[in-house]
Amino acid sequence: MSVSASSTSLRAGAAGLPPRSRSGGRMALAAVLLGFFTIMVDAMIVNVALPSIGDGFGSGMTGLQWVVDGYTLTFAAFLLSAGAISDRIGARQAFAVGLGLFVAASVVCGLAPDLGVLVAARLVQGAGAAMVVPSSLALLRETFPDPAERAKAIALWGVSGSVGAAAGPVAGGLLTVIDWRMIFFVNLPVGAVALALLKRAQPSPRREVPFDWTGQVAAVAAMGALTYAVIEAGAEGIGTPRVLVAFAVAVVAAVVYLVAQARGRHPMTPLPLLRSRTMSLSVAIGFALNVGFYGMIFLLGLYLQQVHGLSALATGVGFLPMTVLTSFMGPVAARLATRFGARIPVIIGQSLMAGGLLAMVAVPGGAPVWLSVVLMVPVGAGGAMAVTALTALLLETVPAERAGVASGVLNAARQLGGALAVAVFGALVADRTGFVSGLHSGLLIGAAVVAVSIVATWLLEPVRRTR
Repeated sequence: MSVSASSTSLRAGAAGLPPRSRSGGRMALAAVLLGFFTIMVDAMIVNVALPSIGDGFGSGMTGLQWVVDGYTLTFAAFLLSAGAISDRIGARQAFAVGLGLFVAASVVCGLAPDLGVLVAARLVQGAGAAMVVPSSLALLRETFPDPAERAKAIALWGVSGSVGAAAGPVAGGLLTVIDWRMIFFVNLPVGAVALALLKRAQPSPRREVPFDWTGQVAAVAAMGALTYAVIEAGAEGIGTPRVLVAFAVAVVAAVVYLVAQARGRHPMTPLPLLRSRTMSLSVAIGFALNVGFYGMIFLLGLYLQQVHGLSALATGVGFLPMTVLTSFMGPVAARLATRFGARIPVIIGQSLMAGGLLAMVAVPGGAPVWLSVVLMVPVGAGGAMAVTALTALLLETVPAERAGVASGVLNAARQLGGALAVAVFGALVADRTGFVSGLHSGLLIGAAVVAVSIVATWLLEPVRRTR
């Protein structure tokens, strides 16, 4: 998830706030924690329900890929401008709009009469989630001007996300036992409570921040066309006319995006930032990490149910050791970075990921379930360690005024990596008779991509460590 925050100016003097304002601050914190928790639960909850969704709609692999990628795609694309939107309309207002969109789209997902409506609603869900992440941090920054109080609030924000990610698979499995639609309906009461609490928070200031409409539209078109082309190429073949057209649209849109960033007066992602070696390598590394991690989550969720015959609930429980350990890796990465520099925990994390993925390739289809559960742990833990340290390294090397943009670009690249992994790996396991072979091919690709990214990490400029 993105950790970019709004650049809205902060006002000092938190200690002098009247009691009502202090109460409003607590309400804002509670709203942010609930909202971010909900977003993180949803990032993990859908994967264990995919077989049930497919059975409910009679959908093949292509449809299931779009259920996952519809969300990831818009989440990635709108992360690029979500910080500017938060500044433009105010953090509290942006948080309310984003969470409101997310909750409303969740209800539509739950009521969807067919797969097309479900995918369309997932697209809206992703856009809403993209607005929630940076605006939630911006809201905390302005609600708690005191650095010590703000640090505690942001730490709680991180914990809420970790708990949400850990709870997602189990919650998804439990709710799917009732009905897969419940995984979407559950967002309604939690989101409604968060929005009710948000009403007690003070309104956020607005700023006249220019918006890069050309860049945003081009980014959505490029990512969407590329994802569509890859998914449909797996289903119909890379040489079919509409696949070739989609690839062409992706290329044209990418060129338009780059031109807009080079010539625009207020680009979303200034090209001088992208030309930085640290920035470009970090983007590539973040992309690779999510290819390995989200590709594995997608494949293993299907594997445990379709090959081993586990229920959705048992599958969710199988993910629990990985997700729980993953939630503790942030502090571990921080300690290692302080002692050895940020590159070392990134490389350790990448090595754990690549090793875990390679070990899974060696697991035969008839191996006991516990072996897959155990091997997921180094992949998840390594990914969390690497992402935490990579984000810290990037933010320490870019100018402070570019930190939000840099974080947004990094996290957009990560989400795009996850989307393309689902697009490619889904095609490999579309034929159930060759599922295990396709699974191994996908895991091998993920391991190779992560292993290559280790070289990119060595090329990063080391950041001086704190003694």
